[in-house]
Amino acid sequence: MRKIYALVLVLFLTFSAFAQKSPEEFLGYKLGDRFTPHHRVVAYFEHLAATLPNVKLVYYGETYEHRPLFVAMVSTPDNMGKLEDIRKDNLRRTGVLEGTPSTKVALNWMQYNVHGNEAVATEAAMMTFWQIADPKNTQSKEWLKNQVLILDPCANPDGKDRYTVWYNQKQNKRLQPDPQSMEHSEPWPGGRPNHYLLDLNRDWAWQTQQETQQRLKLYHDWMPHLFVDYHEQGINDPFYFAPAAQPVHDQVSPFQNEFQVIYGKNTAKKFDEQGWMYFTKERFDLLYPSYGDTYPMYNGAIGMTIEKGGSGRAGLGMLNALGDTVTLRERIEHQHTAGISAVEVTSQNAERLADEFANYFKTSSSNPKAKYKSFVIKGDQNPERVMALLALLDKNKIQYGYAKAASGLKGLDYNTGKAATFAATDKDIVVNAYQSKSVLTQVLFEPEAKLQDSITYDITSWALPYAYGVQAYALETRLDAGKKFEKTPFEANRVDGTPLAYLAPWNATQHAKFLAALINHKIRVRFAEKAFDINGKSYPIGTLIIHRNGNQYVSDFDKKVTDIANKFEIALDRSNSAYVDKGRDFGSSEVKTIVAPKIAIMSGAGTSSLNFGELWYFFEQELDYPVSILDADGLGRFDLSKYNVIILPSSWGSYLSENNMKKVMDWVRAGGKLIAMENSLNAFADKNGFDLSQYDTEDEKKAAEKEQKEIQNIERLEPYQERERMGISTTAAGAIYQVKIDPTHPLGFGMDGKFYTLKNNGSRYAYLDNGVNVGIIPDAAAYRFGYIGNKIKPKMPKSMVYGVENQGRGQIVYMADNPMFRAFWESGKLLVANAVFLVGQ
Repeated sequence: MRKIYALVLVLFLTFSAFAQKSPEEFLGYKLGDRFTPHHRVVAYFEHLAATLPNVKLVYYGETYEHRPLFVAMVSTPDNMGKLEDIRKDNLRRTGVLEGTPSTKVALNWMQYNVHGNEAVATEAAMMTFWQIADPKNTQSKEWLKNQVLILDPCANPDGKDRYTVWYNQKQNKRLQPDPQSMEHSEPWPGGRPNHYLLDLNRDWAWQTQQETQQRLKLYHDWMPHLFVDYHEQGINDPFYFAPAAQPVHDQVSPFQNEFQVIYGKNTAKKFDEQGWMYFTKERFDLLYPSYGDTYPMYNGAIGMTIEKGGSGRAGLGMLNALGDTVTLRERIEHQHTAGISAVEVTSQNAERLADEFANYFKTSSSNPKAKYKSFVIKGDQNPERVMALLALLDKNKIQYGYAKAASGLKGLDYNTGKAATFAATDKDIVVNAYQSKSVLTQVLFEPEAKLQDSITYDITSWALPYAYGVQAYALETRLDAGKKFEKTPFEANRVDGTPLAYLAPWNATQHAKFLAALINHKIRVRFAEKAFDINGKSYPIGTLIIHRNGNQYVSDFDKKVTDIANKFEIALDRSNSAYVDKGRDFGSSEVKTIVAPKIAIMSGAGTSSLNFGELWYFFEQELDYPVSILDADGLGRFDLSKYNVIILPSSWGSYLSENNMKKVMDWVRAGGKLIAMENSLNAFADKNGFDLSQYDTEDEKKAAEKEQKEIQNIERLEPYQERERMGISTTAAGAIYQVKIDPTHPLGFGMDGKFYTLKNNGSRYAYLDNGVNVGIIPDAAAYRFGYIGNKIKPKMPKSMVYGVENQGRGQIVYMADNPMFRAFWESGKLLVANAVFLVGQ
């Protein structure tokens, strides 16, 4: 008998040890007592997957700092047993797979913590998933009969742990809600972005970041019906949930709008029962295509943003403006309730969600809604730029093909922004909206989104032909491809003898990657400052010349150059003479040698973490070129002679004190090159000793000041509620201008004489008097699309956007607009490469 009791006890203890546990039981503390490090979050979900047969984890990648990325899936055992059938059935609804679906199970994807310091989200994710997966919860068992919950507990582990580790170090033992206490003052750069300080919630369509690329592969494998994205907002805001604010893109379907209301009313009921404050239909619109709510919307889902007041400042608890303590536990409970509401309404509307999802794709692919139905990308232009654009279409599963030769076609010419007649050839690329990704195609190519309200949360224009710098047309009619696109196989360069020089093009980011790799291998490179003809072929200004002279000490020189060119698929030409038929010989002073740049990027307090991150990512991940990161606080003690290029990201310039400015300018005049972006230009504008000015003349300045005073006199009597609308009249939200580029200056090499700048600020600078105005807005006709305030739009003509000022033996490169916005404005990366590698050589 004792043996039986002993056996029973062992079995009981064994079962207890492996039984599923709540977050509190597993972690050893109540949710809300502290922030949970990411590895403990992973361990908890692995515990649930190991102890619950109807829970499955799918690891879809890792972050730059090598933290795992995964989703947890839960449904009934029956649904989990046919999970692959459910997934394929859903792809049949989109038209990606053929056949008729035999299941109607809704797919509900909930994503948490894409902004790392909005860290309540992951805590709420654990609470919500446990409640749904808990085998004792009879209600959730009913909800799961007709849905699969796909939950990503932390979409940005690097940012989340940056915040969590910092906060756990700084928090007080006792709850300290004083807003001035250290734990409520998160240091630069904050936990919001990922490792490279890019905002992952604005990267969906562009997929520049590793985390986004990996997540979107899984997303496209499942194509959920509902996508709920959990965030936090300021400490003094209550709670936001759908329906969204205006503007709502006109591609959003009636059902997508309706379901937002269904969810909103259901969630409002739950909040009302608790007496919690909330708001809807304000602030968070549905326009910019690269958010965690809009991108799913443009892929047929119901995309929704959830925002709880608190964010990184709130920590475990902080006083808001009313003197109330907003606690982590409260924030968890509110987000948890919003999550339960999403699961509930998904179950209540599962069959309709599946049907409307299928109808969305059937309708949009057969009868595209937007004005422009087809898009033609000309094939007789820069192939590297075209291939970069096609690579983005591939990531977004957008189909395209070769055109059939046709003349007399009519469409919008992106270059001019006007209607034009053109001919298509069989080398052109056709992308039309008669496909599964119909809506996303139209949105990404649309010249300008239609606005019901000019007050928007983000940029208003993003058309891919401008971002990639390619010639394209938008047609209002259907144009089908003639045949399937097949990339022409790259014909690899071969080591063939010992030519005197190799010649390579310079007009795309791919060429900058090639140059960076050559320099990394200690290979000396030159570039032509004048166009030239040799061996019966013409070569444009900026052509790279890899001459044997100067590289005679490079072992396996020919093999290295050839191998690097093959890696980047760069077709090399060869020459056995430095004598050209037309232009400057290779030994001319106008054939410059590129001195390997030693680059430093300023960072830290006072600089824009996002702009810094774009630069850091560009050099490390795209060019694979070494950079030093200098903390702005230490500028006074750094030895700047170690660098010949320093980049100032957009900043408030507070670190450029009088002494620091003198130090930097002494370095410039001794031969350094300073590249200043966006707001960092304020440190030089209208200052003694610099050519940069807002106004061309003193009379122009006085006239502008007089006009501003007159406007102020009028507006001071306007109603208070019109102040926000008056405020945006001096800003730009993604206005696209065709900048006229001086092709003879190294900053403009390879740019084809123009660049489409994305203007996101109201800054305006006069032409430089003594410097070189490389990129200018010559007149009002340079404006293409996108919102720009009515007070600053008339002032943009005759302004400098990109310029170079000599200072002693060095230069300052001015970039009034960010040429590589969010790392997706592809054509601007060459402008940055020009500034770094070519200017001043």
